[in-house]
Amino acid sequence: MAATAMASYLQLPITRTKARHSFQPRCNSGTRKISIAGIYSASSFDSCTFGIHSRRLLLFIGSIPFWSNTNPAFGALMPQIEEPEIIRTRKLDGGVRVQDIVDGDGSAANDGDVVEFNYVCRRANGYFVYSTVDQFSGEAMPIILPLDENQMIKGLKEVLIGMKIGGKRRALIPPAMGYVNENLKPIPEEFGPRRSLLSHANEPLVFEVQLLKIL
Repeated sequence: MAATAMASYLQLPITRTKARHSFQPRCNSGTRKISIAGIYSASSFDSCTFGIHSRRLLLFIGSIPFWSNTNPAFGALMPQIEEPEIIRTRKLDGGVRVQDIVDGDGSAANDGDVVEFNYVCRRANGYFVYSTVDQFSGEAMPIILPLDENQMIKGLKEVLIGMKIGGKRRALIPPAMGYVNENLKPIPEEFGPRRSLLSHANEPLVFEVQLLKIL
C-alpha cells in the first residue's frame, strides 16, 4: 500500500508484468541501486526510475501517519472520547444566574411552600463565607424557611422555586436580589459568620443549595 501510494504521489510510469516481480530501478552514474521484491496484483506498478534521493524519499513517505480513527501501532479503532456534560447557565428575572447541577425527584417547590435545604455561600471570587454543612465533620444544620420574599432574600427564593427534592443548584445572586436589609434570611446566627456575610451584602454572592424536603 505504501509503495502504491508513493508511485501515485510521484506520478511515476506504470507498466504491467507478472504477479511476482522485482524492482530494478535504472540508475545513472553516482546513484545507488535499490532492489525490492514482492508479490502484487497485475494492476500494481512494476518498475520505476528513482533519482539519487529516492531511498530517502521512500523512508520519509513511509513515516507519514495516515490521519484516521485507527491506532497506527495496532491498526485498531481508537476509542471514542465522550465530551463531558455541559452545565448550562440560565438567567432569571432580576438578573439571577442559575446552573442546575442535580435535577432531583418528586414534586417541585412552589411559591409559598415551606422548604428545608442546605446551602453554601461564597463571594463571586470563590472566597468562602458560610455553609450549613460543617467542612470538617460533615454535620449539617439545614435551614427551614417559607418561599416568601418578605422572609427570604428574593434571589434565593427564585432559585428554590421549581427545584425537586434532592436537587442541587448553583446561583450568582446580584446585590439587588440579595440582602437588601438585615432581616432577610438565610443568615447565620453566630456573630462572626453573620458579620462576615453582611459585610459582603453589597456584592454578588454565589449560593449552592440542595433541597432536602418540601414541608
